[in-house]
Amino acid sequence: MQRLFSTFPDGWPGLGLLLMRIVAATAVLHHGILRIVGMHASLEVPVVNSVAMLAALSLLLGLWTPLAGVIVALTEAWIGFFQTADLWIQILLASLALSLAMLGPGAWSIDSHLFGRRRLTTRDQ
Repeated sequence: MQRLFSTFPDGWPGLGLLLMRIVAATAVLHHGILRIVGMHASLEVPVVNSVAMLAALSLLLGLWTPLAGVIVALTEAWIGFFQTADLWIQILLASLALSLAMLGPGAWSIDSHLFGRRRLTTRDQ
């Protein structure tokens, strides 16, 4: 993960990334729940939406953010083009998730704690 992102921004940029992750993930989770509850006879609807919702949960936590963002973008594009959904909402959610995949998780994420830079201090002897 460190090879993908040189820093995990904090401060205002990190807060902006956290806000983007929260908005994108809650919108995907909300729409996924609504689509699964109003499920049609096809097995494709709950499977694709479940994958999108699991990836959105990972995006919300900031865990494997680049992979989760790409998965959310692909599933939302699939839902928009091949299922009965509002295409523009799906394009918006896919582009937001893809932007998060490119920008990274930020300092307030599990990724930053797992893969962020560490400061090592040694004691004088």
